[in-house]
Amino acid sequence: MSDGAYQHTIANTAMCAGVGVHSGERAKLVLKPAPENSGIRFVRTDVAGQGRTVTAIGTSVSDVTLCTTLTNDAGVSVSVVEHLLAACAGMGIDNLTVEIDGVEVPIMDGSSLVFCELIRSAGLKAQRARRRRIRILSDVMVEEGPRWARLSPSDRDDLTFQARIDYDNPAIGVQQMSMRLTPGQFMDDVAFARTFGFARDVEKLKAMGLARGGSLDNAVVIDGDAVVNPEGLRADDEFVRHKLLDAIGDLMLAGAPIAGAYSANQPGHGINNQLVRKLLATPQAWSWETAGASVEDAAPLQAFA
Repeated sequence: MSDGAYQHTIANTAMCAGVGVHSGERAKLVLKPAPENSGIRFVRTDVAGQGRTVTAIGTSVSDVTLCTTLTNDAGVSVSVVEHLLAACAGMGIDNLTVEIDGVEVPIMDGSSLVFCELIRSAGLKAQRARRRRIRILSDVMVEEGPRWARLSPSDRDDLTFQARIDYDNPAIGVQQMSMRLTPGQFMDDVAFARTFGFARDVEKLKAMGLARGGSLDNAVVIDGDAVVNPEGLRADDEFVRHKLLDAIGDLMLAGAPIAGAYSANQPGHGINNQLVRKLLATPQAWSWETAGASVEDAAPLQAFA
């Protein structure tokens, strides 16, 4: 039986540090192995006492303004979690403890690439518990004007993605892409894709307390109808690739891998979180599976407890 049937964590501790794209403040991340069935948990090491653990689950999302922010019942938050969560999903990590000494996950180069390299350097460790997955049984869909996102049944045991974006800007225009969520395809197709924004919005975002750490080193910036980064794009359709990267991270907040098909038009963190919340609130639309068998009577992930 393949290792894909079993839960995975990392084999060794890994560490990185960098600047938060919105706060402009430096933070250090320490990735540590975690027990079976514990999911992805952030621990704010700069917060004293109890209540400093923030669980990566969709119902903990407190803000989706240009990023995904998680907040626990004690009011402790961690923001910009999506690129790290996408790396965990793409690399097949089920359980991980993420110690962080600040409010915001470092943006690094604006993609998931550094986090993938960290996970690869730490090594993957198969655990004894079998991997649970959420099997989509019927369509779950959310709409917000022209934006929509949907999860549909599939005969596959992994998650496929299809997204379309349409910007009234010639630097982006209409882009669409499809992919399967496998470690090889994630690394080859989307892990490198950087976040992006428009030069015209910079001052407005800074007045809102956002983008204080943004630079050409960690984002693709569009001014008028041109990309101003001197190195250009990493792929002609890097924009839709990054939208898929964000969606992969946002859907990780379902609490377990999904067996189904994701499709979206003009996706973003807000509509992705609405989709995850609707999924979790519609138990008849999905069931638990493990190694191809239904496990409705199995103990749930702690994130759902």
